[in-house]
Amino acid sequence: MSSDWSRRSFLSAAGAGLLPRPLFARLLAPASGVSAQKARLAEIDTIANRGPFTPSWESLEAFKVPQWYVDGKFGIFIHWGVYSVPAFGNEWYPRNMYKAGTDEFKHHVATYGPQARFGYKDFIPRFRAERYDARQWASLFKQAGAKFVVPVAEHHDGFPMYAYPFTEWSAARMGPKRDTVGELAAAVREAGLVFGASSHRAEHWWFFDQGMTFESDVRDPRYGGLYGPARDRTAAESQKAPPDQAYLDDWLLRTCDLVDRHRPQLVWFDWWIAQPAFQAHLKKFAAFYYNRGVEWKEGVAINYKKHGGESFPDAAGVLDVERGQLAAIRPYFWQTDTAVAKNSWGYTEHQEYKTAASIVEDLVDIVSKNGALLLNIGPRPDGTIPEADEAILREIGGWLSTSGEAIYGTRPWRVFGEGPTEVVAGPFADTKRKPFTAEDIRFTAKGDTLYATVLAWPESRRVVVRSLARPGGREDSGVAKVDLLGHEEPIRWEQTAEGLVVTLPVGRTTPPAPSLRIAFSAAR
Repeated sequence: MSSDWSRRSFLSAAGAGLLPRPLFARLLAPASGVSAQKARLAEIDTIANRGPFTPSWESLEAFKVPQWYVDGKFGIFIHWGVYSVPAFGNEWYPRNMYKAGTDEFKHHVATYGPQARFGYKDFIPRFRAERYDARQWASLFKQAGAKFVVPVAEHHDGFPMYAYPFTEWSAARMGPKRDTVGELAAAVREAGLVFGASSHRAEHWWFFDQGMTFESDVRDPRYGGLYGPARDRTAAESQKAPPDQAYLDDWLLRTCDLVDRHRPQLVWFDWWIAQPAFQAHLKKFAAFYYNRGVEWKEGVAINYKKHGGESFPDAAGVLDVERGQLAAIRPYFWQTDTAVAKNSWGYTEHQEYKTAASIVEDLVDIVSKNGALLLNIGPRPDGTIPEADEAILREIGGWLSTSGEAIYGTRPWRVFGEGPTEVVAGPFADTKRKPFTAEDIRFTAKGDTLYATVLAWPESRRVVVRSLARPGGREDSGVAKVDLLGHEEPIRWEQTAEGLVVTLPVGRTTPPAPSLRIAFSAAR
């Protein structure tokens, strides 16, 4: 066994709670000196260049989307961190509390006092996670029908939720003093689900810049390990003062450590990796990670966005559309990430929730267009999942328990669907579409079987699938059998020049999105 494998196995065992506490404490101690970081960067460079992938887009475009991902379709995203303590506004509270004129700024001063006296760092002792039970979370996610789970490993606030060795500012060293990501990784795998993780570290370059504009604790060099570098966002995005080499190396160290420590099979990035300064490091990380996947003999993938600029070529990763969908089938597999709440990704005391039915409808629409849905929840600072979040997940799980056959393992049909309601394409549009109607139908396929999911229950119980009209009365395009998923009794149907006409059963409850399983005659 190689020394590299032994080291990573050791770290994984530590995160899973399999090591004695004194030994674990030593592991969590921040690595000292620049030499340790240089050695680690050299190791990363070696792995990134050893093949089969190398740090070039031409090489990285040989990436293949893992089978677990294209079959799984539905995952859980988790925004949980120190920002859940104030529970006000959203997960950008750490930035906005220093931004004069915002509601967060006013709330913070009124509730906690001036930022020079009580800053974001002072929420850390209140982030205790005393009721956090990773196995309980994993059990709920499995019951919700999810196939993969992606916690935020580090958000823009620069506070890793795992035991990153080059900083004291982490959940493993402060607050809960637990590697919360490691605990969840072990629980998720134990539940038979795929584990992923997200990094929002890139944006930290400027995230606390507003705290440098007035007397606040962001200016105090004692807290530079958390708040720094706090550079000006406008100057960074205009390329006048982009991230420097030291920051980019730190970004690479953090992300590669997350990979080796907890072996996520999906790494999700936020939009700022599209900044030109990240390009070389991004290619190096992708080669490092994809080579690790080959080594592990596990399918891995990277999520990237387009609304912040170009970062990955289409073939080198999996596109993620934040709080939005696409208007048509995309040849490349893609993903929507959105949340159960409309107003925030993280926990707040006043969430504006979507309905489970609307989320199911969006899931069906996304899958029909060759996509997957990553659905976010926001736990409380004590580690409990809010009752409303849990209720939505359980309702989605109930639908998938009867209709999941039309989702899992399916592929797009020749058209994604039919009906009058158009999805507003692009990011940040998930609350802009009109309600779906009983004429809105989405198609998925599995082998020779077609699934037609109706996005609203028709009051008349009559469904017309116009894409399956018998052309000119021809007998060679016939439907042989139609079943309603979750319903054991036969249902009435006929194929006419108008379409496949189905009568849904009387007395049945009206679940969101009834799914029809359609078999065709051999002559078709």
